[in-house]
Amino acid sequence: MAAAERAPEHVPVLLERCVELLTGPAVADAPAGSRPVVVDCTLGLGGHSEGILERLPEVRVVGIDRDPDALALAGERLARFGDRFTGVHAVYDEIADVVADEAPDGVAAGVLFDLGVSSMQLDRRERGFAYAEDAPLDMRMNGTEGRTAADVLNTYSAAELTRVLRDFGEEKFARKIAGAIVREREVEPFSRSGQLVELLYAEIPAPARRTGGHPAKRTFQALRMEVNDELAVLRRALPAALGVVGVGGRVVVESYHSLEDRLTKQALTEVTRSDVPPDLPFVPEGSEPPFRLVTRGAEKAGEAETRSNPRAASVRLRAAERVRPQQTSPRPSRGAAR
Repeated sequence: MAAAERAPEHVPVLLERCVELLTGPAVADAPAGSRPVVVDCTLGLGGHSEGILERLPEVRVVGIDRDPDALALAGERLARFGDRFTGVHAVYDEIADVVADEAPDGVAAGVLFDLGVSSMQLDRRERGFAYAEDAPLDMRMNGTEGRTAADVLNTYSAAELTRVLRDFGEEKFARKIAGAIVREREVEPFSRSGQLVELLYAEIPAPARRTGGHPAKRTFQALRMEVNDELAVLRRALPAALGVVGVGGRVVVESYHSLEDRLTKQALTEVTRSDVPPDLPFVPEGSEPPFRLVTRGAEKAGEAETRSNPRAASVRLRAAERVRPQQTSPRPSRGAAR
């Protein structure tokens, strides 16, 4: 795809709040001319990065994406910022190596995750992420490697498909759908989204189809998460991101799925919890947790934003700030097996 191709419209979720949260002490109190680095781990079309660069003129943004098409489009969109923006082709669990290469002293002033599928991937029919149009069942965020959604549908056992649909899609009819997929592929292997959508309409009872949005939504979400190993990558990426921010630096995470939010909550709880016995009258110096929570629980989008940007309806936003220096530990090399 040519970089010059027009990008589809993209509305970043909770942009102003994300920028506010990223403006922690590591950014706000940075020495003049120091160019603190904020890492956008999920660059996509660059909407959040653009907002950060516009509102925080002192920072430099490093954007990570596994999708070469997204990097090309975002690079074009953000070219006006010159060397204040750098795009990196990587998976975001490689953040430690990216920061080591791109940030002074290997330390970031902020990290942002906007999880899930990007608007560009949904809008590009041939990528197979959307259920509204018939398209090849691909769903790879990096379309050059790994298994496709068709591979999952045509090779997983009924039990494996049930697990994927139940755990990642929270689909009530997971077992019924999985059985139908296995029967259908014996007649004709899955290759296009239209075939799967037809099956879902047939297997999900009519009363259930009338509530909760499109009946294919949960299955397509589950397949995407399985194809891209999203939860396993996030499980590695969160502690890595917490490890690269310096004192006063913040990690901000936007989740759209209960399992993503649960992993985020667990990771932030781990670094903001004190190991001091609760009955001790004071916390000994040096025993304070390395981070503090910046948000109270998970923040949600307001009604006005949800009306204008439907993607915001399910967002859960959490953030934490490093308050104590990190104890150094060995860092795995980039490109290690994942």
